[in-house]
Amino acid sequence: MGQGQAHPSVTPLAIAVLALLEERPMHPYEMFQTLIARREDKLVKVRPGSLYHTVSRLADQELVHAEGVDRAGNRPERTTYRITGRGREALRNRIAEIVRRPVPEYPIFPVALGELHNLPKTEALTLLRERIGVLETELADADMLSAWAEEHVVPRRYWISLPYLRAILAAELTWVKEFTAELAGGALEWEDFDPVTGERSAAEPAADTPVSLPVPPGAVAAADPRFSDHPS
Repeated sequence: MGQGQAHPSVTPLAIAVLALLEERPMHPYEMFQTLIARREDKLVKVRPGSLYHTVSRLADQELVHAEGVDRAGNRPERTTYRITGRGREALRNRIAEIVRRPVPEYPIFPVALGELHNLPKTEALTLLRERIGVLETELADADMLSAWAEEHVVPRRYWISLPYLRAILAAELTWVKEFTAELAGGALEWEDFDPVTGERSAAEPAADTPVSLPVPPGAVAAADPRFSDHPS
């Protein structure tokens, strides 16, 4: 790995692991407990199996180092890990890479929105209202966590992701509410479905042409240089 380059193994969960070990040496079970206690599972997918696998992979690549084995009572042996110099460099480079430039993250919700017309209007409205309820709960949870952090005088740099996540939740909640009201009020056209079979009505005309959005100049070339108009 060259100077200033992010290590390819530094996944979101690996970032969380390296950041914990930057604080102090830990064994994987302690890492898992700490991540859950801090509600880091709101940011990354935290599972015991994937966490142990991540730690093992980081050790193989010398980004963390096993420095001791501890056994207490009848509990299984637990290996304590410490971050290495390479691991610290990889962590900082990966954070810088992510912050520097936005990249497509491919969230799944827009995919479902784009295909929501495949469901009857009544079902779409039911599902959207369910989502509104979940978003409202998550928004209240984010407010509670922020209030707790302020009350306990936790330095803001440690929970700066909370107001960001709250802003994302609030924006989505506002949009989904407006979209649901538009669909429910009839302002948004929707295909007719047979109320019994759930199939599209035979009277519903098919789209004349496929729907395509314009592609920004250079987008294809950026994705694959073989499509560039300029010879290398």
